Amino acid sequence: MSFDEAKVFFGNQPVIKRYIDSFQQVGLGYLSLGQPATSLSGGEAQRVKLAAELAVGDTENALFVLDEPTAGLHPQDVSELLDVLNRLVDEGNSVIVVEHSVDVMKVADWIIDLGPEGGEFGGEVLATGTPEDVARLENNDTARYLREVLSR
Repeated sequence: MSFDEAKVFFGNQPVIKRYIDSFQQVGLGYLSLGQPATSLSGGEAQRVKLAAELAVGDTENALFVLDEPTAGLHPQDVSELLDVLNRLVDEGNSVIVVEHSVDVMKVADWIIDLGPEGGEFGGEVLATGTPEDVARLENNDTARYLREVLSR
C-alpha cells in the first residue's frame, strides 16, 4: 500500500501517522511502504531522509543540504516541498538546495550560480545574489530563465 493509502489504514496510530504525514508533506505519498531504496531516484531518496527528520521533529538550528530534490516531481508536489523547506527556515534551520529548477530558484533567499558548464568545465562562480539580483544580469543563462519566471 502507498503512504497515501496507509494514512487511512493507520489513521488512529499517532506515531505511524506522524511518519506518514511527513512523507506526504515532501511529496512522497505515492511511494509504497517497504519499497526498496534501490528503486528510488536520487531526489526521492533525499526526500525520504528529509521526511524521516521531519517525523522525528526537533529540527532546530539544523542544516539541510539537498541535491536536486525536485527531480521528477509534479509542480504541485514541488510547491508542497517548498512549503516544507520554507517552514524549516522559519523554524530557525538553514537549507541549502543544489537545484536547476527555476521554480525553486525564484523563491530562494540567495543564489550562487556555478558554471559555465558541468564537471571539469564548471566550478566557477558566475553570479551571486537574490533571485532578482541574478535576473538582472546580462549574458547569464540562469538570469535569462529567472527573468522569464519572475515576470509571471
